[in-house]
Amino acid sequence: MIVRMMHLDLVCVAAEKESTLEKLRALGAVHLDLGAAAGAAVAAAKGEIEDAEKAVRLILKARGKDFSEEVRPRSVKEVQALDADRTTLVAEKERLEREIKVYAPYGDFDPELARKLLARGIDLGDELPAKLPEMRLSKMQEKLARILNRIAVDTAKLAGTDEKTILAKHPALRERMEFEQARELMSAKGAVAVISGWVPETKVTGIRKQGTEAGWGLLARGPADGEVPPTLIDPPRFVRPVKALFEGLGIAPAYDEADVSVPFMCYFSLFFAMLVGDGAYGAIFLVATLLMRKKLPRSWFVLMSVFSIATIAWGAITNTWFGAGIPWCDNWPTVRWINGVDAPAGHEYDNIMFLCFTIGASHLMLARLWNGICKLNDWSCLSEFGWAGVVLFMYVLTNSIVGIFGGVPVWCFWMFGASFVVLFFQSKGIGKGMLFLNTMSVLGDVISYVRLFAVGLASVQVAANFNSMALDLGLPLWLKWLPVVLIMLIGHGLNLAMAALSVLVHAVRLNTLEFSNHKGISWAGYAFKPFMNRKEK
Repeated sequence: MIVRMMHLDLVCVAAEKESTLEKLRALGAVHLDLGAAAGAAVAAAKGEIEDAEKAVRLILKARGKDFSEEVRPRSVKEVQALDADRTTLVAEKERLEREIKVYAPYGDFDPELARKLLARGIDLGDELPAKLPEMRLSKMQEKLARILNRIAVDTAKLAGTDEKTILAKHPALRERMEFEQARELMSAKGAVAVISGWVPETKVTGIRKQGTEAGWGLLARGPADGEVPPTLIDPPRFVRPVKALFEGLGIAPAYDEADVSVPFMCYFSLFFAMLVGDGAYGAIFLVATLLMRKKLPRSWFVLMSVFSIATIAWGAITNTWFGAGIPWCDNWPTVRWINGVDAPAGHEYDNIMFLCFTIGASHLMLARLWNGICKLNDWSCLSEFGWAGVVLFMYVLTNSIVGIFGGVPVWCFWMFGASFVVLFFQSKGIGKGMLFLNTMSVLGDVISYVRLFAVGLASVQVAANFNSMALDLGLPLWLKWLPVVLIMLIGHGLNLAMAALSVLVHAVRLNTLEFSNHKGISWAGYAFKPFMNRKEK
């Protein structure tokens, strides 16, 4: 569910402004609009964070992949000084290289001697350039060598800087910036200071208790017209890790919308498994997740474990492991049904497409029926049930178009007609004119779920092609093993990366676009982020 928010106005003695903010931060229950603060102190704190992040980037860039030397702590200012010195040296290096390129054809002559001869009127002919250099060529080359050495020394110092000492200060820097933002938002009015924010309804009692002890004046009220509270999702425990996925995608439902965490988690897991499409890839994901258990936040560890296990299960159901199958599993009922082993020629993919369309119809109908049940006390529920009927008709029609069903049953036409009539009378204004187009768009929504089959099949076929490429090499066995290993590693590595990318594109789209459009989720909200002591991992 989406937690009900209360608007909080807090009044304290102006002299206790900082101590009040410290206590408020310790509570960790109030969302402040920190982004609205942009004063000089805030800008300075932001600048420190940006400098620290840039310093770490410079260190890692200078270090490269093969660095194995000991590191020593340096401050951000020291890193900045090294980078500034190196930047100046690089500019001088490039200037010298251009100058050497110009004067190298004339040899290592003495420009000072040439100037003296010219001053005495001696004609030197065309043996010298029109513009004489400041120093002879050998001196330029010596200077260039010294500059290259200094650049190497600065780069080595940068590479040898311990970035962890800088990163360790990030939580403190971010907390300082947030505190400065909060202090700027807390406006002083004479002898008192006032700050406003949002607090979950369940936390109001605790804040009132703290306020009584601290001598604060508090006013908590519901959202007024035009106010947009932050969104705090409180899903059931078993799907709570999905909040990390929402945060990673940067999405949040609006405050007045529904919490779709449960269907999002369930269907996303299924989409992940079908799009990756290979049980061995799922095993690789699971092993990588287990190896990174201590480094991953708990929510992401749970998420990746669920997604990986779902992929392994799908691989077992379809008997797909690194683009191949285990021979003794070929006769499993699920394998024969999904792979269309017993299907007539030309209909091998009917079953898997039927499954995709069924998943899509269930996804979209869930959204509409959910809306209808929520509106049972209003006539508008008829519109939602009407759209559910349209989805069901388009599901049957889609299966008929691709040849899975023999045709559309008569009862489906009657159902579609009744649904259309209900939608027509429930629509208002331009909605009546757009009804036909909106109805046809449902057909496109159902068909779009075939991407689960198409992308998954493409992943499996690419894996199979790399297998064939590796195993069909016309080389002796003693020469063949190394190319086979390299082809397998590179091929399956690329395919695994593309599978992960397809999840980000297609699994996210089916949940945040097709399903959300039918459910009425705009993802236009902003997440509840309390003012609190933060520890970055």
